[in-house]
Amino acid sequence: MTREISLHDLMKAHENNDRVLVDVRSPGEFEEGSIPGSVNIPVFDNEERAEIGTIYKQIGQEAAKERGLEIFSAKLPSFVKQFKELGGPVSVFCWRGGMRSKTAATTTELMGVDVNRLTGGIRTYRQWVVQSLKEYEFTPELLVLNGYTGSGKTVILNRLKEEGYPVIDLENMAGHRGSIFGQIGLNPSNQKKFDSLLVTELRKLIDSPYILIEGESRRIGRVHMPDFLYEKKEQAPQLFLDLPADIRVQNILEDYQPEEMPEQFMEAFERIERRLHTPISREIRELLTAGDYEEAVRLLLIHYYDPRYEHSISSQDGSHMFIKASSMNEAYEKVKKAADSFRYSASRQH
Repeated sequence: MTREISLHDLMKAHENNDRVLVDVRSPGEFEEGSIPGSVNIPVFDNEERAEIGTIYKQIGQEAAKERGLEIFSAKLPSFVKQFKELGGPVSVFCWRGGMRSKTAATTTELMGVDVNRLTGGIRTYRQWVVQSLKEYEFTPELLVLNGYTGSGKTVILNRLKEEGYPVIDLENMAGHRGSIFGQIGLNPSNQKKFDSLLVTELRKLIDSPYILIEGESRRIGRVHMPDFLYEKKEQAPQLFLDLPADIRVQNILEDYQPEEMPEQFMEAFERIERRLHTPISREIRELLTAGDYEEAVRLLLIHYYDPRYEHSISSQDGSHMFIKASSMNEAYEKVKKAADSFRYSASRQH
């Protein structure tokens, strides 16, 4: 009899590092969204899953089961070995807690693995995530870091996070940098993945009196920020970074590496080309074609990004604090000082 574990107990065990979570769905399903921190050891790969699905539709359930057993039997030694290499108690799941997770749990338990499976599968987890975000009571104060494109906001926040500051990196969760070029070189998240990552981070910081985030729009790439977080962000205290244009240009070039993906940069530029005056758009196109990315980025900042950014920050309701710096290190130190001051006041209110 396969041992079961409820979602509540699974999440508690996972957060305490008591159990390793294993998603036994195909790599394609895993990539679309899973429980953050889980590993993927698929019963069937993408092609095998498609083949079995075709057999099920064209011939029937029994034929599909027989083909599935034939495929899985051949990979069983490798499958069990991967489980044993995890080195601890395991909880497995598939989509609905069906055949794949039952097969994985039964076979690995017979080979001595301490294993159970999630009741209801990841569908139960997804329902819980959606409900959690719908009913979430967000109690920490927010401190929002803004700045013109290329100000290195994400770099600064990541440095603060490494030092133990409570930071939620929305761009990393979204797989997008929040600009027209934002997904170049990244793997954009869908809403399911973003929601799962966000809930995980919120649970980690549930007792924190404040959280640092970057000033994002409601939509980040393919995903949307939940209303409760967006509304709190709009009314929260706002820090605004002001760095010299040449530093911002260099930050963008280092982050995006346009010379590595020139075609993608041109495609992204074409999506905004009509929003620029014709002489400027023509000049930027010529610069991109010639590989002069530094000058192209400079013109994009002046004629596209900076005007749009100035318009967007005018709608912020929270108190404003402007941080002028001549280098990234100076910017980091000033943001850190502001965060320390905010932490003190937020802790007194919490």
